Amino acid sequence: MKYILLFSLSFLSFAAYSQDYSNNDTASAINDTVKNKKGEVLNEVKITANKPKKPISAARSGIKVMDLPQSVQIVGSEVIEQQQAIRLSDVIKNANGVYVGSARGGAQESFWSRGYTMDTNNMFKNGFRYNTGSIPDVSGLERVEFLKGGSALLFGNVTPGGILNLVTKTPKFTEGGELSMQMGSYAFYKPSIDFYGPLNKSIAYRINASYENSESFRDYVKNDRIYFNPSLLFNLTEKTHITLQGDYLSADWTPDFGTGIVGKEILDLPRNQFFGALWSTGNTKSSSVSLILNHSFNDNWKLGFNSSFQSYRRTQTSTAQLSNLAYSTNSSTGEKEVLWKRGLTKADAGENIFGDQLNLQGIFNTGIIKHQIFTGVDYEYSTAPNYTFGFYDSAKPADLITTESKAINILNYDYNNQSLNVPFNNRITQLITTDTKRFGAFAQDLISITDYIKVLAGVRWSWQESEATTTKETIAKNDQGVNEIKIKYENAVPVAAAKALNRAFSPKAGLVVQPNKDMSLFASYSNSFTPNTGTTVNGEALDPSIIDQYEVGIKKDFWKGDLSTNVTAYMIENNNLAQTAQFLADGITQNANSNFKELVGATKGKGIEIDITARPVEGLNIMGGYSFNETKVSKSSGTNGSLVVGDILARTPKHTANLSFFYKLPYGLLKGLSFGAIANYVGDRTGGWNDDYLWTEIKPAPTNPNDPKYTITIRDRDIPLEGYATIDASVGYEWKKVSLLCKLSNLTDELNYTVHENYSTNPIAPRQVMVSLKYKL
Repeated sequence: MKYILLFSLSFLSFAAYSQDYSNNDTASAINDTVKNKKGEVLNEVKITANKPKKPISAARSGIKVMDLPQSVQIVGSEVIEQQQAIRLSDVIKNANGVYVGSARGGAQESFWSRGYTMDTNNMFKNGFRYNTGSIPDVSGLERVEFLKGGSALLFGNVTPGGILNLVTKTPKFTEGGELSMQMGSYAFYKPSIDFYGPLNKSIAYRINASYENSESFRDYVKNDRIYFNPSLLFNLTEKTHITLQGDYLSADWTPDFGTGIVGKEILDLPRNQFFGALWSTGNTKSSSVSLILNHSFNDNWKLGFNSSFQSYRRTQTSTAQLSNLAYSTNSSTGEKEVLWKRGLTKADAGENIFGDQLNLQGIFNTGIIKHQIFTGVDYEYSTAPNYTFGFYDSAKPADLITTESKAINILNYDYNNQSLNVPFNNRITQLITTDTKRFGAFAQDLISITDYIKVLAGVRWSWQESEATTTKETIAKNDQGVNEIKIKYENAVPVAAAKALNRAFSPKAGLVVQPNKDMSLFASYSNSFTPNTGTTVNGEALDPSIIDQYEVGIKKDFWKGDLSTNVTAYMIENNNLAQTAQFLADGITQNANSNFKELVGATKGKGIEIDITARPVEGLNIMGGYSFNETKVSKSSGTNGSLVVGDILARTPKHTANLSFFYKLPYGLLKGLSFGAIANYVGDRTGGWNDDYLWTEIKPAPTNPNDPKYTITIRDRDIPLEGYATIDASVGYEWKKVSLLCKLSNLTDELNYTVHENYSTNPIAPRQVMVSLKYKL
């Protein structure tokens, strides 16, 4: 399958085309209304992937895509709708070089790019960092922007793989909307609404909402989700606009840690089999409100102020993940077994995030040289409580319980023997609240030396402080020193840990050469920083790790934009990766504490990305891409818990690729008929952890003082995963205001897994059917 997909990509490099990207965000609504005094939306024009109607919001600075010394991908609402995406992982199939790393027990999806995880710090919604502990709803998305490579200059503490920015739908000054219903396999149904229009000549609104109820191909696993996304647009004057947006999601879900692993072997068990307790339950609530103010002093100078508040909370009660499994033999029957004594887990964690951004864009000339500057400051404060729980048997409240029942054999599992009731009481034993403050100031300048040669230069200074406060249950002792009573959590005294302070400069420099308006060659350097946990052997906080990225590429449009291509090559180096310190402060004693670290490790990554979008004929859109990445450990301390030189980082495939097309007949007897397909390939990779060093102390015999004091061995803890490809196909018909679209996903019923460390080994979904019925108002 992978060879067919790669061959198709090679073929498309000769005959591919450009995507028609529809930008319906706030700025579009503003501009349409200002330019057309009747308030009617102007007719849409065809644009190319490298030349969208306006600069993408993830770039923040107003710089055109062709002038950016880095690669950009945009997945618009039209593609999201055609694909019938229900999760962000569906949308990401269109983004070359981004892939799902794990499903984390069904609670969230973790994405990776260029060898680095795109966790909370690299995920944004409408330009603000948001907590990725929930799975976002895609029904409210106008587009997803993928800004590849280093973006620390604009966003601070982000890893160098790139950032994803989710842009939600915003108001329009024309009446419209739609009603839709999605229905599919495993009792899936999702009605949604989208209404928009003017309240008066200066205020427009939009209301987007959906409800999802579904079962799963996994037994006893369910989802129940409510999403609401209202927004208002205020045109205070022709130069001043305010957008007020809200976002609310409540999701009930079943914690599901997938199937089991023995050593490096993923057990060959039915894809549908669920091993968690039948009473397992989880809930995620996330909400946000944001205000975006844009003011234009004139055509060349603009001021922006954005403010946001987000609230996130996730609760979960279930059995723990499947881990530390091993084969054994039943003493009575002689049959092979894999026994698992299920531990209990209860989680209650959240985060409140306050964020403000103030920025200024300006264009001016110094002689014949043109400057396009972007400067500003941003501030963020977050507080994140995380509770720890203990469990008691309801019959024996004085005994601490750590398992649900006797061990089960997962090779011969019977649902009929499982209880539907939570069998234990619980209590809070500890609360850790982490408070984090972030501040950044930045400035960049796009210098147009001529119309053909441009230089982007900028720097950011970031300041980040975090402090964890712990409140936990303690045990008091009587006068004889004997344990007497437990002091309840509510009466315990909070203890604050030492503050962790990180400060870093993040420069960026790029050269852009444009021989003509349809071609751009670029080269750039940028760096990012990553805060480190632990301390030095002297008890001091570790400095952040600095990650350098070098990138070169070419963007080219052919045939008036009917074919757009991006080719990028990059190298990423982390030359001061935190690793377990080899010796204690005396420089002699071997260190056995993994919290004592030093900046002596290193990783090096290299890769190439090829993106193609095309529109060879009216009604046909094609997107394709191929990505190669190899990120290895290049230096290590060689101590317990450190990485092994030469290892490829876990969850990092060398090869990923995507290819999709969608064609709607624009005229003729079958006008309105559409069909399409999307193929996605994720190459060989590893789950688990990277190998680590272990050392064992050996006391030298008195008769041989030359014996070594310790030996070093390597423990192999990676889990090999084969590459896989999936294909989704769709067919539909649109007549006047009604449209019907049917999709068959995972056409070949491919079986593969996402693995988080050595647990949450979740199989990908099997072949499924999805039908969407839509009525436009």
